[in-house]
Amino acid sequence: MDFFDRFAVPHPSFLIYASMVGIGLTMLAIVVGITYFKKWGYLWREWITTVDHKRIGIMYLLSALLMLFRGGVDAIMMRYQLSMPENTFLDSQHYNEVFSTHGVVMILFMAMPFIIFFFNYLVPLQIGARDVAFPRLNALSFWLFFMGMGLFNISFIVGGSPDAGWTSYFPLAGNEFSTSVGTNYYMIAIQIAGIGTLMTGINFITTILKMRAPGMKLMKMPMFTWSAFIANVIIVFAFPVLTVLLAMGTMDRLFGTNFFTTDNGGMDMLWANLFWVWGHPEVYILILPAFGLYSEIISTFARRNLYGYKSMVASMVVISLLSFFVWAHHFFTMGQGPLANSIFSITTMAIAVPTGVKIFNWLFTLWKGKIEFTTPMLYSMLFIPLFTLGGVTGVMLAMSAADYQYHNTMFLVAHFHNVIIPGVVYAMLAGLTFYWPKIFGFMLNERLGKWTAWLLSVGFVLAFIPMYITGLDGQARRMYTYSESTGFSAMNMVSFIGAAIMAIAFALLVYNIYYSIRYSPRNIGNDPWDARSLEWATHTPVPEYNFAITPQVESTQPFWDSKKNGHELFKGEIEKIHMPNNSGLPFIMSCIFFVFGFAMIFSIWPLAIITLIGILACLAYRSFEKDHGRYISVEEIKETETRLRGAKK
Repeated sequence: MDFFDRFAVPHPSFLIYASMVGIGLTMLAIVVGITYFKKWGYLWREWITTVDHKRIGIMYLLSALLMLFRGGVDAIMMRYQLSMPENTFLDSQHYNEVFSTHGVVMILFMAMPFIIFFFNYLVPLQIGARDVAFPRLNALSFWLFFMGMGLFNISFIVGGSPDAGWTSYFPLAGNEFSTSVGTNYYMIAIQIAGIGTLMTGINFITTILKMRAPGMKLMKMPMFTWSAFIANVIIVFAFPVLTVLLAMGTMDRLFGTNFFTTDNGGMDMLWANLFWVWGHPEVYILILPAFGLYSEIISTFARRNLYGYKSMVASMVVISLLSFFVWAHHFFTMGQGPLANSIFSITTMAIAVPTGVKIFNWLFTLWKGKIEFTTPMLYSMLFIPLFTLGGVTGVMLAMSAADYQYHNTMFLVAHFHNVIIPGVVYAMLAGLTFYWPKIFGFMLNERLGKWTAWLLSVGFVLAFIPMYITGLDGQARRMYTYSESTGFSAMNMVSFIGAAIMAIAFALLVYNIYYSIRYSPRNIGNDPWDARSLEWATHTPVPEYNFAITPQVESTQPFWDSKKNGHELFKGEIEKIHMPNNSGLPFIMSCIFFVFGFAMIFSIWPLAIITLIGILACLAYRSFEKDHGRYISVEEIKETETRLRGAKK
């Protein structure tokens, strides 16, 4: 009985039991459905074993959308809990678990896979490559991320969720105060997913540096590819810190080391410092690719070349450097002294300068442009004022003396969401709408898309502006309730209504996808937006080899030049194309990682040792495996090209 007690949820409730039943029935329905329609073989051949960057990208997208709604449910529960004083919908323990998992899910398992989806789908197409530099490593990166995500999410129904916040600060995250295995899940699941992300960073830096089409010098790369390159450089420098940090935290919890304890020589502030050495660059890992997407969309629908290309690149490089010198602004109120506070206050405020440069670049691109208000452009237009508000409140928080008033209040919560939602989520939705026709061969409904953008914005303003007010008035964050006498209830009810409107907006997005699948026309051509960069120069849907002939690039907008200025993009004859073979090894190895992680979380040492040997065996097998890929013949390429030209005029 003791054995099974270890896997039980330590703080059960009706909501958790109902969720268990719901999850069980959903999984059963999926298995029965796949079996009934005999799709197991198709899934294995076409998706699970794929090394095609486009399909891996789509799997990242599906994971991100799933986690968007999972984290969104957490958000709605928190807003409802605080919508009225002394609400009993959630108790303190469940509220701690909900805000902890909400943060981790939204940052690491929603936003990160969303941007990696764009890396995967767009970067090889934008630089005229066949695939990424290391296709199998790319598959392994995805499956490690997926298994880490799955491991983290089963904490909800097996063993208990983490409850020490998304920052998991020690000593709260130590065994003394976090007695369930929830924090073990945090340490090990994020570790597995983080290893996958680190490999993604290495893969895309190599891809961008080594696989660009002839003529595409660094300063002729599309702006999204530039943003992806810089974000991946940050990943390679920042994620090793997280890897080491989580390894040390795991040892503290499982083996009784004292890196972060408050006795025996441990330093709890060491965790806080190392966490933010990774954590603050992480914000720019998310935001820079979003800037790249906005740049692509704004120049396309303003019908103008992007203003200030070189200054945009330079500002992103400066932001990436400064991102590593601001982490201590999280400790203004923790007694680090006026000198340190002043230095980090200045470096934090300095980031506003290159960010402001980018805002002006977009505004000057719009100046005298022939603006077309499509759904992606609407998101981009709404982003500019909303994100600027988040930036201004960030400067307020960067003032160390004033931070004593704002710190640990809802003001900070409002600021963070004011940056991330318009900055990242809007960009993801804009980019998804923009590239949907290239990915799936039909367009999302414009009317429903614009309704979604407006509803989301109205809900956003109602949800987060009240938090600035209550935060300035002293409402602390991470508190699960408050008394009527505080006077916070009206603003919190408005905030809950705003969150509910945002939920309706996301539901409308789902309906838009359903509606468009059923009713949108399929014969939309290869370039439905009259776009400018290379990814629109190939067919829709994109063939496995991306381009039948490698493109020749002479400017930052080669496809636009080929359409308007007669630049010949594809020179030469079709030749056979070398492509990698599919492989089941990345999936199998990731499954073993999953079991290894589970065994470590519950300290099942024999299973942990066996699975560790399995991981090493997979690495050894791959080291001696001889797989030189395959060639797509000229005849097969010509047949594919003829078919796609016939389908999409």
